[in-house]
Amino acid sequence: MTLAAITERLRVAEALAGRDAGSVTLIAVSKVQTEERVRAVLDQGQRIFGENRVQEAQGRWPVLQQDYAGVSLHLIGPLQTNKARAAVEMFDAIHSVDRLKLAQTLARLAQERGHCPQLFVQVNTGAESQKAGVLPEDADQMIAQMRGLDLPVVGAMCIPPFDEDPAPHFRTLAGIAARNGLAGLSMGMSDDFELAVALGATHIRVGSAIFGTRGG
Repeated sequence: MTLAAITERLRVAEALAGRDAGSVTLIAVSKVQTEERVRAVLDQGQRIFGENRVQEAQGRWPVLQQDYAGVSLHLIGPLQTNKARAAVEMFDAIHSVDRLKLAQTLARLAQERGHCPQLFVQVNTGAESQKAGVLPEDADQMIAQMRGLDLPVVGAMCIPPFDEDPAPHFRTLAGIAARNGLAGLSMGMSDDFELAVALGATHIRVGSAIFGTRGG
């Protein structure tokens, strides 16, 4: 699969959902990929990338951002509080705000800097013990707390259990976003992004379908 093929599939999904072409943001998930592969996708025109780890992004992107103008970086993996400063300096959006302590740290950094990345609340729609995210029943409170901290919370994110139908999880997330007046829905990956678009995704996170598997 190539970037062009994924983009075409996305355009078809948007059209089938009655949505404008280009209304869904494609995030190319570059975690664990080689620099050669990332450069190849940059050369094809992609400018929005997702990374899982702050340190990996720090090692990769400063040079690439000098070589390619207009790159926007999204943090889609867990964020440790002690990496928050580096994250807000590097990323344009953070999709993995999952606890009040992290939100408080981000609020303090935003006050210091006069700027904050766009923030998504990560919701653990499957209530999986090994996975980050607030439980669906706690999401409204978390969003209210973030707003109380004057943080730019723009959406919600989920990663459904890999062995379950993702549709109920996408619907749960869409409901949380709708009742809280959030426009952003970060959901859908390589195997299910068309379904996510049909159910309202505004950001899809596609890695292996663009780059191939695990950087090798």
